[in-house]
Amino acid sequence: MTDLVVPPDGPLVIAGAQTSSVDPIHVSIVVPTYNEAKNIHELIRQLAVILEAQFAGRYEIIVVDDDSPDRTWELARLLVAEYPNLKVMRRTSERGLSTAVIRGWQVARGQWLGVIDADLQHPPEVVAELVSQVGRGADIAIASRHVEGGGVSEWSISRRILSRAAQILVLLLLPEVAGRVSDPMSGYFVMRRTAIEGAVLSPLGYKILLEVLGRGRVRWISEVPYVFREREAGESKVTRRVYVDYLRHLIRLRMADGPLNRFARFALVGLSGVVVDMGLLFVLSDPSMLAWGLTRSKLIAAEFAIVNNFIWNDHWTFGDLTVRQQAFSQRVLRFTKFQIVCAMGVLINTVLLNIQFNLLGMNRYVANAVAIGVVTGWNFWLNLKLSWRQKPG
Repeated sequence: MTDLVVPPDGPLVIAGAQTSSVDPIHVSIVVPTYNEAKNIHELIRQLAVILEAQFAGRYEIIVVDDDSPDRTWELARLLVAEYPNLKVMRRTSERGLSTAVIRGWQVARGQWLGVIDADLQHPPEVVAELVSQVGRGADIAIASRHVEGGGVSEWSISRRILSRAAQILVLLLLPEVAGRVSDPMSGYFVMRRTAIEGAVLSPLGYKILLEVLGRGRVRWISEVPYVFREREAGESKVTRRVYVDYLRHLIRLRMADGPLNRFARFALVGLSGVVVDMGLLFVLSDPSMLAWGLTRSKLIAAEFAIVNNFIWNDHWTFGDLTVRQQAFSQRVLRFTKFQIVCAMGVLINTVLLNIQFNLLGMNRYVANAVAIGVVTGWNFWLNLKLSWRQKPG
């Protein structure tokens, strides 16, 4: 039997791996295809050589084809006789790269799950390092164009601009996702099944990694450099619809119900800092209390709020990013960066406070609340990129 049964329509949920003492599968690599008849044989050949060397038969390659007019699925079936670890799924009612990948993962038996494009733009040899990184403990190993040693081959200026614009958009809408990796647009990775097991997935378009990072339980991320190759055969699938689906996917992830996202946690921590800041500002500057100067009182109150916020953010907001960075020197470095970012925010805050209070005649506490709100976004963005940036591991 060469064909896999397509899972029935319904929730896109990855179940636990089938436990069997007979020939357990270590890794399942899903290859979503549509009109890739010219590339599929060479891709399978290269993947099989690499995976056989590492897992000696305890792997599977799963081609999930969306009923390609060029009959990619039929050619893949013929390859099963030569590559017994190859499985083929032909979908006739459902479409889309992301759902194809998830349907493949649903029938996969491996403890590790991966994905690679069928067009050979993702160099197959990189999969060896991806699985090695997961073997060392990473929850997910991502092939990245934007770490040292990575890049693109012969992209035009317009294509580079579009790629960067898409990355900026995901950073704006999903900073807690994009801030963890250098290449959130990557479609080439291997992860532990447990990182996504049980999560209800709802992807659109091509960017399955965003769905995994946005809805999964991913703590340790490793990034592996690769150079994106130009397609040698077949046609690109990038259309205007792809960009529309990408935007819809980002909005869907942004609006998704579920646990508090990183920005919400950061905002709640910031609210606790507001209580500290406001309380000390009252004690130090109010005429009925110590009646110190407004600027001096504000700087002292802000510093206490910074310490409060760092402690909570380090343990809660960004706790998943610091789980492997618990050394005292690492905490000091994070606090130093946090202090610098927030000091710049305090400077902005203080200037705004004085303008509103001294020039516009606003109530000091209303003016302080407005100033704090203005710099909250500043603090989050820079701290995410500098103080608690996820380091490739």
